[in-house]
Amino acid sequence: MEKSSLLLSLIALTVCTLSMAFEPSPLQDFCVADISSSTRVNGHACMDSKLVQAKHFSFSGLHVPGNTSNPLGSRVAPVSVAQIPGLNTLGISLARIDYAPWGLVPPHTHPRATEVLTVLEGSLFVGFVTSNPENRLITKVLQKGDVFVFPVGLPHFQRNVGYEAAVSISSLSSQNPGVITIANAVFGSNPSISNDILAKAFQVEKAVVDLLQAKF
Repeated sequence: MEKSSLLLSLIALTVCTLSMAFEPSPLQDFCVADISSSTRVNGHACMDSKLVQAKHFSFSGLHVPGNTSNPLGSRVAPVSVAQIPGLNTLGISLARIDYAPWGLVPPHTHPRATEVLTVLEGSLFVGFVTSNPENRLITKVLQKGDVFVFPVGLPHFQRNVGYEAAVSISSLSSQNPGVITIANAVFGSNPSISNDILAKAFQVEKAVVDLLQAKF
């Protein structure tokens, strides 16, 4: 009997732990973000439901191609709680990504979301790296209509491998997935990480680190 009770307790604890590992389920029909509120919560405070309108659940312009005339040749148009306040507490968001020929979305992570990418136009070379100690690189070339998953928190990238512009749509399992672009975070932090730390970490000369920090 004691073993059975202990087992049930462990199962309950496991379920509770798993449920707390993701964004909480809403306790009402919706919780439209009150951007003007100074209340500090994990997310945004709820707007008075009587003031909610259709505009709080909609966003326009995702059909417009992004400007890819930048050094990376890509542009991300996010649609998260910042663009649609009605996403607050619902645990989802999306983004349109445009790629110039050979354009790149550099290695980055989403600390709070798994990403499901769908190719709308073009051909993309995509991949992610597993955690230590394997650090295994998993890649695939995607064509129009193909879908690929980037697990939450893992570094991943996309590159247009065609001679025409490419477009993809990403769905993310968070209203605010966050983005950590690895090169920017490491070499463009404010204040800067000491060059002797980075030189030892990357096993290069300090002059190389100084050059990279200057770029970011």
